[in-house]
Amino acid sequence: MTTPLFLLRCKQLGLSMTELDMLTIGLINDMFTERENDDYNYPYRPTQNDYDSF
Repeated sequence: MTTPLFLLRCKQLGLSMTELDMLTIGLINDMFTERENDDYNYPYRPTQNDYDSF
């Protein structure tokens, strides 16, 4: 990942320069990945019975 791409992702997440001092690159990448997954429509959503049997 290039520096401009990293800064673009930070801007898309709405992070300030002060917040960048407190976060790691890996955490910011995870935040961006999770944001992209928010719109995914999962074909199956587990129920409590699924978790209990796990």
